[in-house]
Amino acid sequence: MSSLFSTTSIKIAENTYRLNNSSRPKLIVILGPTASGKSELALKLARRFNGEIISADSRQIYKGMIIGAASIVKDQKPKTKDQKSILINGIPHHLFQIINPNQEFNSAIYKKLALKTIKDIQKRGKLPFLVGGTGLYIKAIVDNIDFPQVSPQKKLRKALEKKTASQLFKIYKKLDFEGAKFIEKENKRRLIRAIEVCKMTGKPFWQQRKKSEPLFRTLQIGIKVSREKLKKRISQRTKKMFQLGLKNEAEKLIKKYDWLPSLQTIGYQEWRKFFAGKIDEKEVEKLIIQHTVQFTKRQMTWFKKNQEIYWIKNQKEAENLIEKFIEK
Repeated sequence: MSSLFSTTSIKIAENTYRLNNSSRPKLIVILGPTASGKSELALKLARRFNGEIISADSRQIYKGMIIGAASIVKDQKPKTKDQKSILINGIPHHLFQIINPNQEFNSAIYKKLALKTIKDIQKRGKLPFLVGGTGLYIKAIVDNIDFPQVSPQKKLRKALEKKTASQLFKIYKKLDFEGAKFIEKENKRRLIRAIEVCKMTGKPFWQQRKKSEPLFRTLQIGIKVSREKLKKRISQRTKKMFQLGLKNEAEKLIKKYDWLPSLQTIGYQEWRKFFAGKIDEKEVEKLIIQHTVQFTKRQMTWFKKNQEIYWIKNQKEAENLIEKFIEK
């Protein structure tokens, strides 16, 4: 992973940073792989720089998916009066738990909601912090990506939902080889949408996303964590999820929604064999850890391609970057 943080990458990021149009409103992005400490860092930075947080996480968007999506936080308070944000340690957090798992949602919808939220925060004179590990969500905002407009195909989706994530991935790989390198292999909802777009347009999904003129002057900060430390954090976080009642949460969601694509993601999909009596809880825990580690590798493959990211080791480095960014 050391190659990610080379001097060349930093110089390229600095050059891009200087060329950003200073007249554009400012946006801070805090990104990194799962369990790298993004939420904790963002909370401290938002408090330090009078900011508010917008989630860029493809699962924390769903109601009820709290423990398994790692969106449970100490001192979390109910939604504010506008019902669009929650308060965590006194800092407003937006786009958390806003739709049901059975509702239609994709990157285009996310972009629309996130842009509206960011602009509202900026109008109130505060600094928006876009925080998460879903690379496509972040890219949609930073690069102002236009997504192909393809309406849901009920018949196609019904047929695809019967297939396993592995089967869906093989189908998508044949349709969009480049896109298959980055998509979350276990995420049936995202795989089905990607296949749907490919089949309806006759073109690879990956090629149909177009960049438009950037809307914000953006500073992207990535958290640098060694693989060994990340694995340890993933293991500790998974154990904590079990202590908090992940089993009961998963059981409740499955009873209510069945195995929808949105629930066939890491933290929930591993319970399928358990509820069928094929494996025990210890095996579920091992699978969640294994799948999460694999997922972080794919996240880093995505982030490595972005040379505009400043990789930092601690809060002080992040504060220094933001101070300079605000001054300019």
